[in-house]
Amino acid sequence: MQGRLEELFMTRRQLLGQMGAGFAGLGLAGVLAGEAQAGEGDNPMLPRKPHFPVKAKRVIFLFMNGGPSHVDTWDNKPKLTEYHGKALPMSNYGTERKTGAGLGSPFKFQKYGQSGIEVSELFSKTAAFVDDMCVINSMHADVPNHEPSLLLMNCGDARQIRPSFGSWTCYGLGTMNQNLPGYIAMCPGGFPIQETQNWQAGFLPGVLAGTYIDPSKRDVEQLVEHIRSHYASKEQQREQLDLIQALNKKHQAAHAKDAQLESRIQSLELAYRMQSEATDAFDINLESESTRERYGDGNFARGVLMARRLAERGVRFIQVYSGAGQPWDLHDDLADGMRRLCGEADKAISALLTDLKQSGMLEETLVIWGGEFGRTPVVELPTPGANAGKMNGRDHNHWGFTYWMAGGGVKKGTVYGATDEFGFKAERNPVHIHDFHATVLHLLGFDHTKLTYRYAGRDFRLTDVHGNVIKELIA
Repeated sequence: MQGRLEELFMTRRQLLGQMGAGFAGLGLAGVLAGEAQAGEGDNPMLPRKPHFPVKAKRVIFLFMNGGPSHVDTWDNKPKLTEYHGKALPMSNYGTERKTGAGLGSPFKFQKYGQSGIEVSELFSKTAAFVDDMCVINSMHADVPNHEPSLLLMNCGDARQIRPSFGSWTCYGLGTMNQNLPGYIAMCPGGFPIQETQNWQAGFLPGVLAGTYIDPSKRDVEQLVEHIRSHYASKEQQREQLDLIQALNKKHQAAHAKDAQLESRIQSLELAYRMQSEATDAFDINLESESTRERYGDGNFARGVLMARRLAERGVRFIQVYSGAGQPWDLHDDLADGMRRLCGEADKAISALLTDLKQSGMLEETLVIWGGEFGRTPVVELPTPGANAGKMNGRDHNHWGFTYWMAGGGVKKGTVYGATDEFGFKAERNPVHIHDFHATVLHLLGFDHTKLTYRYAGRDFRLTDVHGNVIKELIA
């Protein structure tokens, strides 16, 4: 009884509250975003070698939240223009779905680079790098709904709690900078709670969860909450942390292997170490005015510039969301919405690829672009209270859409697969999301069938029991 009382004389929450410790909220993401359901005794963030040698060492995932229209960006469909305003022969696709008339793209396409890949005018700046890309025009998912498709793309499962892509990457490789998180997810404020599931660690150690950053915040102390202590010096914080960790380890010794506690110990240490590097990494004002101008000033543009700075500092996986609440979900006013969204994205992405290529980092950095699905080649039919009678947008389409990758060992100047003549369904060399995940893991040096984690008596993996590596996408 006495030992039990000694153990409970003060909770960690009470201790932190009384001492006023100013640990960085960023490093505590593994604690606050969800408790770990499994853990390991050693530090899961230490760098590790992949299964086999590869070029890709890090990932920058540019996520167009809401489902970008492939037929207006990377998948030119002249036949769709011919059928503009006319009924499409949708029976060819084995569906009786009621649709509107064909909606030809209002944007012009042209060929770029030595590879002659066709790209819309909306991405004319990014198109300058097509010879460094592989464009996949035959992606497909399972359902035309945002939340399950987001989870499928980001976590490999549309329904159940599973570790995210970034968490699996850090589980396999660790990270190259122990003073920063290995996985960072940047999404502007106001995101729905469902989106936080897309950077979860699931049953992996909690420290592998994506650390959330809101790029709409301009001041570093707002961007990274509690990055500096206003109550204690660095030396005092170190003493406080040493005491807390000593109590944690005493508690851990009495409770066998406590996964939640192990994650807290690692997160607290990371939070302390981050105070020396996070301010520098996230402060884009340290860049020249001309550099900031090249990227742009929107939330996505700032996130992309931060992503480059984080990649330079050894962060393993960085995901930048183009807005929250599915801004690419253009059921109406497609032309205006695409010009606005692509205008910001095109400028920032081209600046990122320029900098990565000039520094030589592109060869070791895998840049990915895409969303959870694509859009229909037909006009969205108006529904009461939704698009207010407008007929100038596109509906969800999981049957066929586009992704592209650049750098990191991809086969350059390649277009793989194709949708039908209208852009509705993947017809030639279809690539399911499980196949895509298997291929990206291969580019990172992993056999996706062997990158597993035992949980609840079963060996889990990102691709579950599916997925084939698309060798034609690999240099």
